[in-house]
Amino acid sequence: MIAIAGLLIPGTGGSWLEQSKADDPIPHRLPAPPVTTSTIATAAPANPQVLDPQPSRPIDVPDDPYAREPLVEIGTIEIPKIGLTHRMFHGITLNNIDHGPSHWPGSAYPGQIGNAVIAGHRVTHSRPFRNIDQLAPGDQVIFTVRGTRAVYAVVGREIVTPKATWIANPTPTPTATLFACHPPGSAKLRYVVRLALVSTGLA
Repeated sequence: MIAIAGLLIPGTGGSWLEQSKADDPIPHRLPAPPVTTSTIATAAPANPQVLDPQPSRPIDVPDDPYAREPLVEIGTIEIPKIGLTHRMFHGITLNNIDHGPSHWPGSAYPGQIGNAVIAGHRVTHSRPFRNIDQLAPGDQVIFTVRGTRAVYAVVGREIVTPKATWIANPTPTPTATLFACHPPGSAKLRYVVRLALVSTGLA
C-alpha cells in the first residue's frame, strides 16, 4: 500500500506519506535539508506539451518516501483567495513535497489535456495548502509551469477517505486536482479541490 500526501495507492507495497496527527509524513525522520540554489534543478522554460509526451497515468511511488529523486522546481502556483504564491516542484517523494506543492509525475502538466495532480502539506513545512478548504467554486488557481501560464477555476470540493485513489485518475479534458490531509493535523481524511481550465498562455 502506497500513499501520496497521505493518499493510499493500492498494489504497490509498503507505505508512503502516511501522515501523522501532526501532518508530518514521517515524524521520526530528520527534516529535509534547507533549499539552496545549488540543490534545485530548475526546468528550462518550454511548452510542457513539447517537453513531455501526453501522460497516461500517475507513476508508481517508491516504498521509501525519501527515495533518491532530484529536487526539481518547475514553476509557481498562485491561489489569490487564500493569499498563496509558492514555488512548485515536480516529484513524488518528500524530497520535493517538503519544499512546496509538487506535481505528481505522470499526471498532466497544468495546461495539458488531462488531470494535473498536485499534493501539498497543510500544517508542516511551509503549509502551502493550509487553507484550501476555504476555496469555493469560481476561485482561481494559477499555475506558471515550464513557460505556460494556466488559469483554472474551482469547480468542486470533496472530502474523501485515503483509499479514494480515483481522485488522481486521468480526465479527457484539462482539469487539475489539489489534495492534502483533512482536517489539518489529522490523516483521517483527504480534502480535494477540483479545478477546470479557464485559459492558457505564454508565461
